[in-house]
Amino acid sequence: MLRKIRIAAAVFFIASLTLLFLDYTGTLHPYLGWSARIQLLPAVLAGNIAVAVGLIVATLLLGRAYCSVICPLGIFQDIVSRIAGIGKKNRFSYRPPKKPLIILRYGILAAVIVVCIIIGIGAAVIDPYSLYGKMVSPILSPLYKWGNNILAGFAERTGSYAFYHTDIWLTGAVALAVAILTFAVVGVFAFKSGRGYCNTLCPVGAFLSLFARVSPYARPVNKDKCNSCGLCAKNCKAGCIDPVKKEIDMLRCVSCCDCLELCPNGAISLTLGNPFGAKKSNLNPKPEPAKLESGGLARRGFVSGAVLLALGLFTRALARSFDGGLTPLKDKKAPARSNPIIPPGADNARSFGKRCTGCQLCVSVCPNQALRPSNKISDLLHPRLTYERGYCRPECVKCSEVCPSGAIRPITAAEKSATQIGIAAWNKELCIINTDKVTCTLCERKCPTGAITLIPQNADDIASPKIPMVDANRCIGCGACENLCPVRPYSAIAVNGVESHRTV
Repeated sequence: MLRKIRIAAAVFFIASLTLLFLDYTGTLHPYLGWSARIQLLPAVLAGNIAVAVGLIVATLLLGRAYCSVICPLGIFQDIVSRIAGIGKKNRFSYRPPKKPLIILRYGILAAVIVVCIIIGIGAAVIDPYSLYGKMVSPILSPLYKWGNNILAGFAERTGSYAFYHTDIWLTGAVALAVAILTFAVVGVFAFKSGRGYCNTLCPVGAFLSLFARVSPYARPVNKDKCNSCGLCAKNCKAGCIDPVKKEIDMLRCVSCCDCLELCPNGAISLTLGNPFGAKKSNLNPKPEPAKLESGGLARRGFVSGAVLLALGLFTRALARSFDGGLTPLKDKKAPARSNPIIPPGADNARSFGKRCTGCQLCVSVCPNQALRPSNKISDLLHPRLTYERGYCRPECVKCSEVCPSGAIRPITAAEKSATQIGIAAWNKELCIINTDKVTCTLCERKCPTGAITLIPQNADDIASPKIPMVDANRCIGCGACENLCPVRPYSAIAVNGVESHRTV
């Protein structure tokens, strides 16, 4: 029963988080956004003490259930392991290492903490939630939109407006490369060793294991019932069971409860033990008659296996069908900016860099396709505003609504329309007023704050061609002028970011 509950909860969480990364309309975030906010690292960065303490308390009570139920990357590894075990007698056929890699695991955790304190970044590089977002958004989002457009085509033929066409675009070559690399590395770990990534590289897993070792709910092995068949160890995704010593390493156990139903002799059970005992559970409770319900176990295994298998095959089918259908990017190119443009609500580049995990949630939900992941090493995959495809509309605050780490604080449309995130600058060498000798008033007409005014190019000649003048005290850097400028490939007016946002 515990295993079935765990599987149902895990399916819910990975489906919810995946839909959040794919939902370009933002309609699901009011209902499912909490599933991103209860991820450990975003909760810590957002200063959500209640969530962080709640997860630690849950780990103290139940062990590393977070890794099996809430963490999307952990659940993804379970799906890959399930796919790898199709057709095999033992689902995972995994042999645990002779010794747990304690020095490596806690060395990585210590390094991440030190880097976060000194530099302000680091954990996001291998944080499981952020890695899942970096992996899902660039790979599956185009496929999701492609499927939406197919449904929109059918809906149009029936006179329905339940679906509408949307542009399909790739967020960037670097983001796609990182996504493919992450998928390959984590996928290989999971395919060969189940939860190998969780118990080797993941800083969140290493941190939670410090509390899991004192969990009062142990999984003791009854040595009188255990015949050291090794079935539990071969199928343990965390590689935490030693069939020879008849022990379970609670530092690596992710509380999946598979072993409880897998053991044919009922030698493993969930028991309230010593809260501050040894890290390995080798309790020997009073022998009880073994209850063998092979038929019930087979039925439960078939149902739960069918659910995970269907989800795994669906995910693999999506990955294999990644074959085009992508709308090519427009011919406009991003200019060289002296300062990057960070989203409204980020306040300043320093605090934004410390809190942003680069999970791509804000990039996925941006309806104007103005947010793109950065390609620079210093702020790799952090969202940056760029206006080749759209501009940052003053009335849109979706990115501030979905950020789980507090890097982009919630703001209102009125507050955003008065927040300066950059300042536009006119390039006379590119403007068609000078190159083509034609009149253009587009930037002035489209500026939502009235920061652009056309003035005579020659102050002594009122009849001379009019050129745009930008009022730096009114410009908010929304990029409407840059995006709508007809000049190609570089706009004649471009926005440079400011270090700290201010109210104009």
